Amino acid sequence: MTTEPPRGAEAPPELVQLLTPEGERVEHPDYDIDLTPEEVRGLYRDLVLVRRVDLEAVALQRQGELGIWASLLGQEAAQIGSGRALAESDMVFPTYREHGVAWCRGVDPVNLLGLFRGVNHGGWDPAEHNFHLYTIVIGSQTLHAVGYAMGVQRDGAVGENGAATIAYFGDGATSQGDVNESFIWASVFNAPIVFFCQNNQWAISEPLEKQSRIPLYRRASGFGFPGVRVDGNDVFACLAVTRKALADARSGQGPMMIEAFTYRMGAHTTSDDPTRYRLADELEAWKLKDPIERVRAYMFKNGIADQDFFDAIDAEADELGRDVRKRCLELPDPEPLAIFDHVYAEPHRLMDEERAQFAAYLEGFEG
Repeated sequence: MTTEPPRGAEAPPELVQLLTPEGERVEHPDYDIDLTPEEVRGLYRDLVLVRRVDLEAVALQRQGELGIWASLLGQEAAQIGSGRALAESDMVFPTYREHGVAWCRGVDPVNLLGLFRGVNHGGWDPAEHNFHLYTIVIGSQTLHAVGYAMGVQRDGAVGENGAATIAYFGDGATSQGDVNESFIWASVFNAPIVFFCQNNQWAISEPLEKQSRIPLYRRASGFGFPGVRVDGNDVFACLAVTRKALADARSGQGPMMIEAFTYRMGAHTTSDDPTRYRLADELEAWKLKDPIERVRAYMFKNGIADQDFFDAIDAEADELGRDVRKRCLELPDPEPLAIFDHVYAEPHRLMDEERAQFAAYLEGFEG
């Protein structure tokens, strides 16, 4: 009797990879990148610090300090690689899990925690960071992203120094009508957008095979634009592929879809129990592809960093964790009526009525 290998134990075909799980550098004919030792050290630092923020957030939720949290554990390379490929002028449309991309765009991690703590509406200015607010409705941000990209196109902000748009979503979102409609609009209007799908193998409890009978990146061809599958646990490959896709979009070559083949190491959110629907050997197989460990191995093999460097990064991560926890716990609760602030740019009659009704309701508890 033969047994099937765990899901994800073998790399799928047609996968762009520049750094193997063992930390060996490989070449690719279409995508390559020349990184300085300083740049490699910077990517490693990003990966470690973002994971530390994520782990602290999970702990805070377990201790009752956050209502919920969507962990990015295992997906750090996809987010840091693509995030560091962005130009300052590019605009990002995230889901609710792009903590690593937010880090690359300079968003304070405590603002992310404030959203899940229920004390702000998002906590950052999208125009300041070129990073829109988190989107909870699955796939809807892709339509917003295409609309923005079409606006960029009509403003004439294309060319070598132009701007592109990137929309993030998961494998489950590819089954949503919004995502497929955004593909149609982007293709027909040749919009300067990159669709970045983090295929973490599970749409909550539904495996990839329940989403598609073909690799997700091949769907792009049916809409008339190219797609590519990249090793989502390889930060070098994610950086190289996204950098080229964004450059092509800026130069007027239209949309592209990137499928980052990765794995969600933790639960879908902290309200989920993945042990109910996936096997432990699958998780163990993917642990061998850890995005941080492969960069660490590469750096050791090539003399890019020594133990003192790694110790210093670990110490910085611990300090970051303490700082994030402290500032999260110090976040003030908002005034109840603040929920109505900044919903509309101008006065709104219905909003005014609802504010008055809620104020009257709150007054009923006084005295």
